[in-house]
Amino acid sequence: MEFTEEELLALNAKHVSAADIKKEDAINSRKNEYPSIEDQLDMQYWDSVNGTTTWKDAIAKVKTDNPKS
Repeated sequence: MEFTEEELLALNAKHVSAADIKKEDAINSRKNEYPSIEDQLDMQYWDSVNGTTTWKDAIAKVKTDNPKS
């Protein structure tokens, strides 16, 4: 993830550690990979109708592919 000069100045002003930045990057990556709320609700509906685990599998993949630490 690239930071703007403004973001870097804000981070430096807060004395954010490299570990904090890495954790924030991981969280943002994870957020960007999740299906939209609408899609998740649709998955949950169809899972309940069909007895499948599409939603749970999709969320687990995002979490596995983008660990927090």
